[in-house]
Amino acid sequence: MPTQILMPALSPTMTEGKLAKWIKKEGDSVKSGDVIAEIETDKATMEMEAVDEGKIGKILIPEGTEKVQVNEPIAVLLADGESAKDIVAAPAKAAPAPTAKAPPAAEGGNQNVPKPAAAPAPVPAPQAAAPKPAAAPAAKPGDRVFASPLAKRLAANANFDLKGVQGSGPNGRIVKADVEQAIAAGPRTAPKAAAAQGSAPGTFGSYKAVPNSSMRKIIAKRLQESKQTVPHFYLTVDYIIDDLLKLRKDVNEKGGYKISVNDFVIKACAIALRKMPHVNASWAEEEVHVYDDVDISVAVATPEGLITPIVRKADQKSLSAISAEMKDLASRAKDKKLKLEEFQGGGFSISNLGMFGVKDFAAIINPPQACILAVGAGEQRPVVKNGALAIANVMSCTLSVDHRVVDGAVGAEFLQVLKGLIENPLTMLV
Repeated sequence: MPTQILMPALSPTMTEGKLAKWIKKEGDSVKSGDVIAEIETDKATMEMEAVDEGKIGKILIPEGTEKVQVNEPIAVLLADGESAKDIVAAPAKAAPAPTAKAPPAAEGGNQNVPKPAAAPAPVPAPQAAAPKPAAAPAAKPGDRVFASPLAKRLAANANFDLKGVQGSGPNGRIVKADVEQAIAAGPRTAPKAAAAQGSAPGTFGSYKAVPNSSMRKIIAKRLQESKQTVPHFYLTVDYIIDDLLKLRKDVNEKGGYKISVNDFVIKACAIALRKMPHVNASWAEEEVHVYDDVDISVAVATPEGLITPIVRKADQKSLSAISAEMKDLASRAKDKKLKLEEFQGGGFSISNLGMFGVKDFAAIINPPQACILAVGAGEQRPVVKNGALAIANVMSCTLSVDHRVVDGAVGAEFLQVLKGLIENPLTMLV
């Protein structure tokens, strides 16, 4: 009997994805372990592997389709001796969802059973529409337009000309419903004279609608949730990085490395977190989770938004190892080739905008983590040393803190531990 190939869940939280590309086509033979398609999640593009052997009898979901639900049939697999006629003759049975080169989804859900079709909602009996007052004749060109303030604002925001719109309000006044109906009927741009006459600030011009990707939607949802539900507070400290820059130059010139300032920051944070484990934590309703390993998430900009690949056990790695790992992770993050375990998890985040000349900023916490460090640009600033004015390279860092997990004094102590490491970078090498 033909076997359905189902949309797999590639992460515990995945409910839908984009079928980016079919590797196998209709009629192609498939063996267990063969890559048959590429699935795009909110963070990465991942390969699907076949579980059963057979031949692709029919592709149900074309490549490029977005919002394909988990467990939705996407293709039909034919066994030896079966043909396309069998697909029509007998209903296909559900097959194990093709596996992906990623960790398994969370336990408790059967991913091999397609979701039952939802029962159609009962159709309510039609109700007699309330009689609509007769519309007043449309205003002639040059006549004054009588419209409610809300109707005028809606028209201005849509760059819509109210002249010619029939009003259904008292004495032929144009109301909100008239504007919405007229806009739905088709675009009509206000002439320049009318725009100059009554356009209010905030009027939108022409634009190009860019659909939100799955990744952008998830980023928006998580950041909004974080900002609304996590009690943030912020601590900023200036670090003098003259010695760090000198050490970095010596290491790169004499050792042949390309270690960045950010690599030093990752290493310093890792050591500081090992010394202060309660900062390497997250909030749960009944308890605080204090992590055993120091896994640091580092924000990387991609064309579709930020992603945070993780340097695992960063406190146990050398600067050169951290540098090489970050280059690899950042490169694959931009190509959406990260594995799930490479960007899911982590106990602390770093976001660095120093390379863009940003002096300082405050980042939004990456749930469920308790802290994120925002790193600004290192720049020459006047400082006071031994009672005298001097010039030093200074870098401002702001720690965003979840007050449910970390109190102000603990956050401040963490930044002081970090200060000792960044301003005395040789201590990171011993």
